[in-house]
Amino acid sequence: MHRRLLAVLVPLAVLLVTALGVPLGITVAEREMQETYVDRLGDVGRYASLAETALSTGRTEALQQELTRYHELYGIPVAVIDTSGTVLLGPAGAYQAAARSEPALPRIVTAALAGARSEPSGEWAPWDDSALVVAEPVGRDSEVVGAVVTISDLSATRDHILMRWAQLAGLGLLPMLALVAVAWPVSAWVLRPVRGLDAATSRISQGDLTIRADAEAGPVELRRLARSFNTMMDAVENAVQRQRAFVSDASHQLRNPLTSLRLAVESLEPHLRPDGDGRQVYDVAVEELKAMQRLLNSLQASARMESMRPASPVELDPVLATRVNRWRALTSTAGKTLVVDVPPGLRLLEPPGGLGSILDELISNALRLSDAEVVQVGARVVPGGTGDGPGDGDATGGVVTIAVRDDGRGIEASERAKALRRFWRSPRHQNVPGTGLGLAICADLVGAAGGELRLEEGLPRPDGSGHGFAAVVALPVVPRATPPAAAPAPPPA
Repeated sequence: MHRRLLAVLVPLAVLLVTALGVPLGITVAEREMQETYVDRLGDVGRYASLAETALSTGRTEALQQELTRYHELYGIPVAVIDTSGTVLLGPAGAYQAAARSEPALPRIVTAALAGARSEPSGEWAPWDDSALVVAEPVGRDSEVVGAVVTISDLSATRDHILMRWAQLAGLGLLPMLALVAVAWPVSAWVLRPVRGLDAATSRISQGDLTIRADAEAGPVELRRLARSFNTMMDAVENAVQRQRAFVSDASHQLRNPLTSLRLAVESLEPHLRPDGDGRQVYDVAVEELKAMQRLLNSLQASARMESMRPASPVELDPVLATRVNRWRALTSTAGKTLVVDVPPGLRLLEPPGGLGSILDELISNALRLSDAEVVQVGARVVPGGTGDGPGDGDATGGVVTIAVRDDGRGIEASERAKALRRFWRSPRHQNVPGTGLGLAICADLVGAAGGELRLEEGLPRPDGSGHGFAAVVALPVVPRATPPAAAPAPPPA
C-alpha cells in the first residue's frame, strides 16, 4: 500500500517540480547567455572606437598589441576587417580558423559593414556547440570603413549553465525526498487501519465471526469506519448465533415430544387387526415419524457443524487412515466395492466441522442413493487451480481435489445445481431415507474454507448406459513450512 501511494504522490511531485524547474532553468540559461553577449558587445564597442581612431591616424601598433593580448588571455579572436572582409588588425590566423566553422559569420559581418549592430548568432542551448559571433561597425552611417568581429567559444558558458541546472535539479530533488520521507510514515499511519480491516475481512471470509478491527489507530474517519465495522460484525455474529441457537433449541425441544409420539404410535401395534386397514396407516405414521427424527438430527448436526472452529490446515493421510477401514466395512456390508486412490503427503485447508465428516456424508450418499457397484475415492493436486495433472502436496497457489465417484444411476446435469440446495431431493429418491440437507451442508462448509463442492459425472456404468455420480471437493493447498537448517555439529574434542 505504501508503494502504491508513493507511486501516485511521487509522479505528481515530479510534475510540479518540472513545471517550476524547467521555466526557471530556461531563465537561468538565457540570463547567462545575455550576460556573455553584453560582455562581448562591450568589448567590440570599445575596440571599434579605438580602431576608428587608429585607422584614421595610421597608428595601429598599440591596437594590434591589445588585440593579440586579448586573444592570448581569453582565447577569443578579435579582428578588425575592412569592407572587403580582409583582416587589418588582430590574430588573422585564429580569426580565419574560427570563421570557417561559423555559417552565420557572413550575414553578421555584412550587417555590421552596413552600419547595423549584430544580434547574437548562435543557439544558447548547452548541447549546441556553435560560437557567439558579435560584430561592431567602425565608423558611422556612410563613413563605415570596416568592422570589429569577435568569435567566442561558449564552452565555459555552457558548462556553467549545466552546473546551474544540476544545482536546480538537486534543489528540486530535495522536496521529493522530503515528500517520500514524510509520506512513508504518514501513509503507514493512515493505511494501518485499512490493513487491519483487510485482515479482519479475510478471517471473516474463512468463517471466524469473532474477529474485530482495531478502532483506536489511524485518522478519525478510519477509526469511525472501524467502529462501524465492529458494530456490524457484532450484529452479524449475534444474528448467526441466534439462528443457530434457534435451530438447535427447536430441534432439541421437538425431539422429546416426537419421541413420545413415536412411542405412543408404536404402542398401538398390538391392538391392530391383522386383516384391517389400520396396519397400513400405522406403517405410514411410523415412517413419517422416523423421517421427522432424521430431519431433526440433520438440523442439529447442521447447527453443531456450522458453529465449529474455522478452517485450518490438515494432513489428508491421517484423515483417511481413521476412516478408510470404516468405509470398506460399510461398502462390503452393502455388497459394494471401495477403491481408494490418494497419493500420500497432501496438505490442505480443512473446512469447519472436519473433512472426515464431509467425506463420510459423500460416501453415505453414494451407498444410499446411487445403487452403485463401485465407489471410488481419489485425490490430486491441481496447480494454480486450473491444471489437470497431479502434483505434489507442496505446490503453492493450487487446490487439492478429492472426488467420490460411483458407477450408479447418478442424477441429471439439470439437477446438479438443485442438489446443493437445502431440503431438495430428486424425485427418484423420495422413498429413500434422507433429508436433503447433507450435500447442502457440505457445500456450505467447504465454501467457508475457500473451497468448492461441485457435482460431476461419475464412473461409467457397467451396462454402458451412461455415467454415475461424482461429488468433487476442491480445497486450497497449504504449503509445508520449510524446516530450519540444522546447526553444524561441534567438532570432536
